[in-house]
Amino acid sequence: MDVLIVSGISGSGKTTFLRALEDIGFFCVDNFPLVMLLKFLELNRSEKEKISRLAFVVDVRLRDFFEGGGEIIDKVKKEFGAKMLFLESSEDILVRRYRETRRSHPLFNSSNIKDALKEERELVLWLRDKADQVIDTTHLIPHELRSFVLRKYGTEDQRMKINIMSFGYAFGLPLEADMVLDVRFVPNPFFVEGLRDKTGLNDEVAAFIKSQEVFRKYFLFLSDFLVYLIPLFEKEGKSYLTICFGCTGGKHRSVFIAGELAEQLTAMGYNVSIVHRDIER
Repeated sequence: MDVLIVSGISGSGKTTFLRALEDIGFFCVDNFPLVMLLKFLELNRSEKEKISRLAFVVDVRLRDFFEGGGEIIDKVKKEFGAKMLFLESSEDILVRRYRETRRSHPLFNSSNIKDALKEERELVLWLRDKADQVIDTTHLIPHELRSFVLRKYGTEDQRMKINIMSFGYAFGLPLEADMVLDVRFVPNPFFVEGLRDKTGLNDEVAAFIKSQEVFRKYFLFLSDFLVYLIPLFEKEGKSYLTICFGCTGGKHRSVFIAGELAEQLTAMGYNVSIVHRDIER
C-alpha cells in the first residue's frame, strides 16, 4: 500500500498535486481530518488493501484537528510506510497567486494576505518538520508541477489514455472532444448499392473505403501527425485525449477510420478505448 500525506502553504499547488495523483490511480481525499487517518488506513488493511494507493491533503483548514497530529503521522509512517510531502512557495509568488485567483485565504480573519501567510507558516511549521520531502513550487507553473507528479509517482509503463469516438454531424458535435476530425471528404458508402444498410464495421464497407486513394493518403498524413502530436500531449502531462471522427450519419466512414486508428495506436502500446456514438441511429 502506497500512502502519501500532502501538506503545505495555501496557494502552493496542493490541489494541482492531488489531481495529478488522482489521474495516475491514487485514491485522493482533500481536507482530511488527521484524527481519522489511522483508523481509515487500518480499515483498508483489514479489507485486504482494496485501495492500494492513497493520498491525503492535511493543511491549515483542519487546524482544529491538529491536536495529537504529530503522533498520528509518526504512527502512520511506522505502520504503513507513509511519506509526508510539504509544498511551499515564496511569499511574493503566493501573494501574486491570490491576487490573480481572487480567492480568500483560509485564515481570512487576518487583516491581509501577508499576515495570513505568516500566521499559516507558524501553524503548519510542525507539519513541515515531519516532511520526508519539501517541494518548492515557486518557479513551477501548474502543468510543470503536474508533470513532476506524473514522473515521480506514475508507473513507467503508464501512458496517456486515448479515447476515440465516431459520430454523425447530423446529430451534433460530441461535447467531450479534444480534437474533431471531419472525414466527410471520403467517398460515402451510403450511396453504394449494397452498402447503405451496413456499417463501418462491415468488411465490405472497409474494403470500399480502403480502395479510395483519398483515404489512403489521408490516413498516412493522419498517422504521421498523431505520432508526432501525442507524445507532446504526454510530455505536457495530459492524462487522456479524446479524438472524434465525424461523417454525415456516423455509420460508415467515421466508424471505419476510428477503428483503423484505434488499432494502430493500440499496436503502439497506448491505452485506447473506442465508442461509436451514432452507429445504432
